[in-house]
Amino acid sequence: MARAYPPLRGGHSLQLLEGSQALFPALVAAMDAAQHEIRLETYIFDCTGAGAEVAEALIRAAQRGVPTSVVVDGLGTGAMPAVWRDRFQRAGVLWRVYSPVNMLALLLPTRWRRLHRKLCVVDGAVAFCGGINILDDFHDPNFGVLQSPRFDFAVRVTGPLVAQTSTTMAVLWRRLQAVRDLRQHELQRAMHTLLARRRRSWSATESIAASADTTSAALVLRDNLRSRAQIERAYLRAIAAARHEIIIANAYFVPGFRLRQALVRAAERGVRVQLLLQGRYEYFMQYYAARPVYGVLLGAGVDIFEYAPSFLHAKVAVIDGHWATVGSSNLDPLSLLLAREANVVVDDKAFAATLRDRLLLAMAEDGTQMDPAQYASRSLRQRGLEYLAMLVMRLALLVTGNRY
Repeated sequence: MARAYPPLRGGHSLQLLEGSQALFPALVAAMDAAQHEIRLETYIFDCTGAGAEVAEALIRAAQRGVPTSVVVDGLGTGAMPAVWRDRFQRAGVLWRVYSPVNMLALLLPTRWRRLHRKLCVVDGAVAFCGGINILDDFHDPNFGVLQSPRFDFAVRVTGPLVAQTSTTMAVLWRRLQAVRDLRQHELQRAMHTLLARRRRSWSATESIAASADTTSAALVLRDNLRSRAQIERAYLRAIAAARHEIIIANAYFVPGFRLRQALVRAAERGVRVQLLLQGRYEYFMQYYAARPVYGVLLGAGVDIFEYAPSFLHAKVAVIDGHWATVGSSNLDPLSLLLAREANVVVDDKAFAATLRDRLLLAMAEDGTQMDPAQYASRSLRQRGLEYLAMLVMRLALLVTGNRY
């Protein structure tokens, strides 16, 4: 049975970070000050450009004796260059790969699940969560140099949810370590790892919770066990409660029936709904599968803006000027049904206003509003590509045993 949506708790302080240009310096500063522990999870770890700054900070921390662990996704990251792999190993940076890509991964649909969340915890005192990979804003592994920075967000947070984030990451690390032991035929060690009581990570939660910070927030996860629908439920609950305004920026937007209906109902009851979506081709399935759902939204009065100066990679929302979310989860079936994701949900007017202002600016300066008449008159070739992409996505989900 899926867990209920987690309640928001006070005692948090949050900082909105836009792009790797803001996130990486904050990560490096936290890592350079670390004394007890660093945990990092990311879908992509690319040492090109500014990504090397984070890699160097991890190496420095490990060299001075700070336990440092990194988990990357096998599909997103692939094989690290030998020079970096050797440097991590020599420094003592512990490195694990979630679901390595091989023939077995292609043959077994259960192995299609990915680690898509982007999390970091330092000394149990500060956490980072968002959609930003360890990837330079001006570099793309598939398209090379970008003329404009990737559009994405993360948050730096202190408060009670830091301990939850650290525990979540520790659980995944233990599972990966147990799998590694089994592959090396260390059955006894694997059982010990799985059955061992959770090691208490270094935590400054008590002092943080007693501070003057009062922002309410929660860590909302999606996994393949007890938290399968938490992120979607968080969106659905907030949309259902909306009375004035809904702003969503999402890279891969292929909402299922419930989410589409929630947005339509909101628009029909007078809520202004604005979507900032991907306007630049990146992946065939995500790009084209999104477009068949636009018609019903446009018909209900939803405003859709396409962002094209660079890749829109954000997964954020602001509702009624106080509820906001920043995280890794796209609103498509691959994220909502197959990937491990993590979002921070916030109830705070000041934080929401900062994110809202940035999204409205992006719509006004860099977004192109979709014209319903032009959408309705798109070519047969365009429609064919859209429905082909949608069919491929649905077949993939059917093979994995999911319905959307």
